[in-house]
Amino acid sequence: MTSVLLVDDETRFRQVLVKRLSRRGFQVFEAANGADALKRMTKTPCEVVVLDVKMPDLDGLEVLRRIKDQFPYTAVILLSGHTSIEDGMKGMKAGAYDYLSKPVDLEELAKVIRLAHINQKNNISLS
Repeated sequence: MTSVLLVDDETRFRQVLVKRLSRRGFQVFEAANGADALKRMTKTPCEVVVLDVKMPDLDGLEVLRRIKDQFPYTAVILLSGHTSIEDGMKGMKAGAYDYLSKPVDLEELAKVIRLAHINQKNNISLS
């Protein structure tokens, strides 16, 4: 079972997505902000992180950089309700697996999580 950390400051969005992804066979953890996400990753590293770009404390791009520094084989998928080509490019350069727009199609997100997990496992086995 793929472990996923969902990081988003919008409580309702996060709760709905946790429930729906869990029904699709993922083990989903949640964090309401970047600092909580980094603490959770230290306690229980996840294979895939789905990370909101725009958050009030640490923005998603900074959280992405810190996750990639500490957990280089964790796949990170960025989500944004304020899609920006610049943010997408910065995220991909910083090591994000993908950059998706909100509202996100649930089936598309589940597919990208599965592909990110496969890619993450292949990267570990190649090292």
